[in-house]
Amino acid sequence: MKAGIVGLPNVGKSTLFNCLSNAKAQSANFPFCTIEPNIGVVNVPDKRLETLETLVNPERVVPATVEIVDIAGLVKGASKGEGLGNQFLGNIRETDAILHVLRCFDNDNVVHVDGSVDPIRDKETIDIELQLKDLETVEKKLDKVKRAAKTGNKEAQKEEAVLLKLKAGLEEGKSVRAIEIGEEDRKEFVRPLQFITDKPVLYVCNVDEKSAVSGNTYVEKVKETVKDENAEVLVLAVGTEADITELEDYEERQLFLEDLGLEEAGASKLIRAAYKLLDRQTYFTAGEKEVRAWTIPVGATAPQAAGVIHTDFEKGFIRAEVIKYDDYVNLGSEAKVKEAGKLSVEGKEYIVKDGDVMHFRFNV
Repeated sequence: MKAGIVGLPNVGKSTLFNCLSNAKAQSANFPFCTIEPNIGVVNVPDKRLETLETLVNPERVVPATVEIVDIAGLVKGASKGEGLGNQFLGNIRETDAILHVLRCFDNDNVVHVDGSVDPIRDKETIDIELQLKDLETVEKKLDKVKRAAKTGNKEAQKEEAVLLKLKAGLEEGKSVRAIEIGEEDRKEFVRPLQFITDKPVLYVCNVDEKSAVSGNTYVEKVKETVKDENAEVLVLAVGTEADITELEDYEERQLFLEDLGLEEAGASKLIRAAYKLLDRQTYFTAGEKEVRAWTIPVGATAPQAAGVIHTDFEKGFIRAEVIKYDDYVNLGSEAKVKEAGKLSVEGKEYIVKDGDVMHFRFNV
């Protein structure tokens, strides 16, 4: 799983990346500070894993992770190669979801590439460049498909109709994710082309410290603008979050957060939001050697979940022994769960639920 942090130069992308990954990407007050994308593997905060650790007392604990990529800032004309355009667009195409950082704070000491603070204008700048790049992809594909459609190829004619719809929508300034196309056609003709504007997006409003809890007028404008986009908006005081992550002591961090009126670090909220954005969920394996969180798509079957551990588990799947997380916690151990008759044996059709504690039987 890979989520890319994008935005105009100087809006706080690298500072946010540092908060999330505790890496130290270069962060400075000038455009194009980030040229090569920085990559960090970030643990997904999950209190359930801590609870299972307490109950099982394993030799090690392995959390679920999300890969976060800090991508170079975008400028007008990127779709035509301006700035670091081609490189930026290539990097973003490789991600599964977009974390779009918008500057929602005033500070004369931090330069803005366009000279003033306007998150809606900034959002549109990025959207237009991404849409133009997707339009280029559509037009290239249309050239090939049209030739096949003219010969009477029914499948090509069907694809041509979908591509023409995409072209019209993009020319109207719509992102691919907002263009109405049936699920079957989307699966067959749209997803294979990996459109940038088809990726799920989370807007991160970077605010000042005093706006960390309730946001500000800039944030309200962003929420109003994206209300029809099926996208989430998260408010984060990125500079303040950076100060919090610098503190070594956990209790000091919590006191800092309480002083701000926050229950938990915004970085934790963002990581969980990215996980949800990617339509992922967690199941657990729990034994003396290891308690581990495994990442699977929502709706995965038991064999598919087993395949995340090893492909042989999926190929030779026999059955899954499943304990509901709440039953495990309430009864205190696997042995007591079995005694209470709460362990279920599931076959190939079982759809894994978020939080299931699983053990797989397989034969290769």
